[in-house]
Order: sequence, then structure tokens, then C-alpha cells
Amino acid sequence: MVTGQDQKMATLDLSLPQDQTAAKTVVNGVDGSLENAPSDTHRFSDIVLWQKIDMVTIILRLLCMASSVMALSFMVTAHEASNLILYGFQIPVQSKWSYSSSFQYLVGVSAAVAAHSLLQLLIFIPRLLRKSSVMPPESFLWLLFAADQVFAYILTSAGSAASGVTNVNRTGINHTPLPNFCKPLQGFCDHVTISIAFTFLGCISLAASAVLDVICLSKSID
Repeated sequence: MVTGQDQKMATLDLSLPQDQTAAKTVVNGVDGSLENAPSDTHRFSDIVLWQKIDMVTIILRLLCMASSVMALSFMVTAHEASNLILYGFQIPVQSKWSYSSSFQYLVGVSAAVAAHSLLQLLIFIPRLLRKSSVMPPESFLWLLFAADQVFAYILTSAGSAASGVTNVNRTGINHTPLPNFCKPLQGFCDHVTISIAFTFLGCISLAASAVLDVICLSKSID
């Protein structure tokens, strides 16, 4: 015979699994939210990281493009005519950037580097405005790294070649009567010197960009 007390105990036994199931569901719900929290945090950290990388990239590209444009501008405006006094005779002299192949080389390389930097700005500025957390493709990062390296080396060679010519113009050649052409052509030499300084500043910007490319590649490999 089932008494009323037995019925109560059976009812209590049946209700306990249901309560445990409900408690388990609640716990699972909490666990689920905790499992989602790290992924959301990781995604937010990725967004912040790539926004910082994009910002630094844009700053370096702007600096590189500005340096290249300034180097180009000062070089193409380097021309002057004056008189050179040699052994008591006045000799008319004229100098222009296009008279030297080294200066022409610097102008061409500076224009190419400015175009390269402008192209990168057109790629990274929209990424920053969209607040994109998507990592650029690894193949693009390798291509960017190679391009930065090549342009850095070429720009360095252009600046070095122009520096050699400028040094000859300023100091002359030993054991020859070749004078210091920068005395009568001071404005021309000043323009060339400033152009070379901006050229090497562009080299530093490209080198820093290459280092940033390596950091991005290491993040993509991780």
C-alpha cells in the first residue's frame, strides 16, 4: 500500500532531477557566456592591434612620400648661372640638375618611391577608416616587404651617387686646378644638399616600414 508520505517522497525524487537539469542549464549558460567572452576579447584586441599597425603604416608612408616629394622638388629646381673667377679671368658658368646623370637618377627614383608610398596610402587609409580587424593576406605582406626593401636600397644608392657629385662640386678634385664650383653656384649646391638630405630621410622611412612589414609577417605566421 502506497501511503501519502511515500507519494510525497516520490514527487520530491522526480522534482530533484528536473531542478538539477535546470541548474545545469543555468551553469551551462554561464559557462557558454564565459567561453564566448575570451573570443570577443581576442577579437577586440585584434581590432586594436591592426588599427595601431595601420596607423603607424600610414604615418611612415606619409613621411616617406613627403620626403620623396621634397627631394624631387628641390632637385628639379636646382639651377643657377654665375661667373667663376679662375686665374683672374671671369668665366660664365651654369649648372642644372639635368646636367648630371646622378641627379637625374635621384629624380627618377624619388618619383617612383613617392608613387609607391601613395599607392600604399590608398590601400591602408580605407582599412583604418573601416576599422578593419582582418589581417592582410600573407602574399601581400611579402610583396610589400620586398618592395620596401628594393626601394630602400635604390633610394640609398641614388642619394649616395648624388652625394659624390655634390662633394666634387664643393671640394674640387685634388691635384687638379678644378675649383670649388659651389662658391659661385651657392644656391644650386644648397638645393642639391637639401634634396639629398630628404632622400636619406625617405630611406629611413622605408627601412622602418620594412621592419613593420616583418612584424606583420610574424603576426600572420603566428
